Order: sequence, then structure tokens, then C-alpha cells
Amino acid sequence: MTAASDNATTALLLSGGLDSGILLGHLLAQGHRVRPLYVRSHLHWEPQELDAIARLLAVLESPRLGPLVVLDQPLQDVYGNHWSITGQGVPRHDTPDEAVYLPGRNALLLIKPLLWCHLHGVPELALAPLKSNPFADATTEFFAQFAGALNRATGGSVRVVRPFATLEKTAVMQLGRELPLELTFSCIDPQRGEHCGRCNKCAERQAAFRDAGLADPTTYAQAVDRATDPR
Repeated sequence: MTAASDNATTALLLSGGLDSGILLGHLLAQGHRVRPLYVRSHLHWEPQELDAIARLLAVLESPRLGPLVVLDQPLQDVYGNHWSITGQGVPRHDTPDEAVYLPGRNALLLIKPLLWCHLHGVPELALAPLKSNPFADATTEFFAQFAGALNRATGGSVRVVRPFATLEKTAVMQLGRELPLELTFSCIDPQRGEHCGRCNKCAERQAAFRDAGLADPTTYAQAVDRATDPR
């Protein structure tokens, strides 16, 4: 990742979750000017993500932090009755990582933000995938090839940077331990605006705090019974 500059801005793909929220704090601490971007696809949990982002940006307010840019990319016509659209059959806490894979997700998340960066003269787009990400569209090769293709199409040179790509989740959590992590949102089946406590992503969130030795400040609508669920 390039060094912080008084003039250069880093665009950040911000979801409101732990990893991108911690990356936001990290970039600001490193002196970067940051412009947060959110791709709105009308998925089941997005209203809660946007609420979390608003709270996080308010608390981390800085002269170097620009206002949120929301880019619309509806997916109902592509995903149809997929659980991410309908909220029906959301993967539960005991499902494998593959259960939450969204087809073409990173390609869909990248194209508008990269174009936005190209059109606004922003030289780099930061994302927060971790070393443990198991999906084919989270590899170094994928990001390099995708950004390269779009740069060729636009005559641009926007870089995709992944500062956490060599880090495991516990290291990222330790990096963000002083941030207001209670404001982040990681659930794919929100209940009354809160984390459900029973979905795949809630289990991942609970494990992240536990493995990092941090108290989990999250309010869960329904907690998983640790006597029967070891995650």
C-alpha cells in the first residue's frame, strides 16, 4: 500500500463489519485521507449495515474522512429468490464458510467502486479480505486481474490494495481493539435491528472476539448455546 500523502485519497470499500471497520480506523491512524464507499445491492441485511456505517463514521469523524458514497447495484434480477435477497433459509451458525458464498460477490463489489475511483481521480481502492478468506474471488490473482482488466478498459491505473491480506482474524481484531467495535455489524439475518446471534456470520463474530481475548460488546437477539456449539 502506498504511503499516506497530503494530497492522495484512498477509497475504502466499507461494509460496516469488523474487518472493514478496523481497516477504516487503521487507515486514518496511518494518516490517510479516506473516502468510504458502500455498494448497495438490496440484500437482506443492508439497512443494518448502513446504520452501522453511519454510527462508525460519526464516531471516527476526522478532517481526513470524507462522506460516504453509496453506489447502487441492485441484484434482485440476478439473485432472484436467493436467501441473501429473501432472508429465507439464511445459513445458520453451524454451516461451513461455503454456505455464505454469494456468486460473483467480489466482482460485483469492485466494478462500480473502481469506476468511481477512475472518474474521481482516486488512485487506490482498499478492501479488507483476510488471509483466511477461502474463496476464489479473494485471491491476489483475482484482484490483480480484475483491476488490470478495468484499467485497460478505462485507460486508468487504479490500484486495489488489501492491507490485511496476510493477517489472520485474531491479528486484525488486536489491531482494532481500541476502536468502537460495538458499532460494527456482521449479521446476515438481523432481528429487530440487532445481530440475530444464530447465523453463520454471528458465529464468526463471536469467535473473533473470543479468539482475540476481547469482550464481545455485541447485543444478540438470541445467543448460541456454547454447551452444544463449540465455535
